[in-house]
Amino acid sequence: MNTARILLVDDEIAHLKTLEKLFAKEGYEVLSAEGGTSALEILRQEPVNLVITDLMMPDLGGMELLKLIKTIRPECEVILMTAFGTVERAVQGMKEGAYDFITKPIKRATIVKSAAQALERQALVAENRVLKAQIAELKNERTIVGQSPPILKAISLVKQVAPSDVTVLLTGESGTGKELLARMIVERSQREKKPFITVNCAALPESILESELFGYEKGAFTGANQRRIGRFEAASGGTIFLDEIGELSPAVQVKLLRVLQEGEFERLGSNQRIEVDVRVIAATNRDLEEEMRTGNFRDDLYWRLNVVNIHAPALRARTDDVPLLAQHFLAIYAKKNRRQIQGIRAEVMETLRNYSWPGNVRELENLIERAVVLDRDGIVGEDDLPDGLSTTTKNPQHLSVPLGTTLEEIERRVIEETLKMTGNDKKLTAKLLGVATRTIYRKI
Repeated sequence: MNTARILLVDDEIAHLKTLEKLFAKEGYEVLSAEGGTSALEILRQEPVNLVITDLMMPDLGGMELLKLIKTIRPECEVILMTAFGTVERAVQGMKEGAYDFITKPIKRATIVKSAAQALERQALVAENRVLKAQIAELKNERTIVGQSPPILKAISLVKQVAPSDVTVLLTGESGTGKELLARMIVERSQREKKPFITVNCAALPESILESELFGYEKGAFTGANQRRIGRFEAASGGTIFLDEIGELSPAVQVKLLRVLQEGEFERLGSNQRIEVDVRVIAATNRDLEEEMRTGNFRDDLYWRLNVVNIHAPALRARTDDVPLLAQHFLAIYAKKNRRQIQGIRAEVMETLRNYSWPGNVRELENLIERAVVLDRDGIVGEDDLPDGLSTTTKNPQHLSVPLGTTLEEIERRVIEETLKMTGNDKKLTAKLLGVATRTIYRKI
């Protein structure tokens, strides 16, 4: 039994009845109208997948009906039936959106085949529309979720710097969403439609990182059988995102500094200068100021990269966002795994809020995905959490000190614990403690 619904339109009653029997025998749900006006009334009230209509009718012709159908039900396919003398008009109808035209006298096999093909296209178009909506949703999965002051501050800075070409350094622990912030910058920039190349500097061995970034000429080293352009050249005109920038070797740091200063570099094995117009966004989970002090990171490169610093706060610094994030990931993974999950129990949500989240948002995402897969009753409960999560060290919301502790020691501990909670964000720490940022630097 076909589930498609076909509307047949013809002012010749005998011909209409013949078509009704034909398509009913093929298993379709059939509606019929003795003219264009009647067909229009049906279309306004009933969902229809395909209209098969005569071209020449006294009250409302097939061409006029076609135009009205494409206005009120654009997803509906239309097949025109016509005599030989009006083939030219039928061809014009196809330009107006008709799927096909059939010449009279109608051959059973011809019209049945044409109807099946029209319905197949209609189904494919509908399926494509659903897929596009799903893709749009998937794009929205990778977005920044949160309303807490630390994340709103980061988003505000992103919106401010995005339209410019300024170099941005994203700092923060692993799993805090630095790449999402980078993508947000690109999506709001004038380079949005240009190349966006991402490089994980920690994932590439030091021996090949330089050639990956800047390319090489044929014969530059053993195995270099042909010229290869690097990531910077591929990103020309657009943006390059250098994740884990603190992992760069001294040699690569020198070459990167030249790109930032001069906008040029040389491929390995070549003396030819290559000019590029690339915006650089870098990210690190290391303390680059400490790396400078130990000699592992060049001072001049740091200041070139750190034109604007945007800090991705640790999840423990924005626990108010945990419920929002948990529900966000719940919706995503319930849909991906075709599970009907109603929500998260209140006691579980409290456990999630109190957890310290050493793996940050990435850890929360993985935990929710696991809970969705293991859930048995449609509501995420304690049994769906990893063993021992509820007894793990909680995120410290209070600080206890023994009586008799000196004020100097109390002050030191408060500053240290607040810095931990904010992911070493000194400006946010100062704001929370109600002091100037320079006071925090001086106390440290």
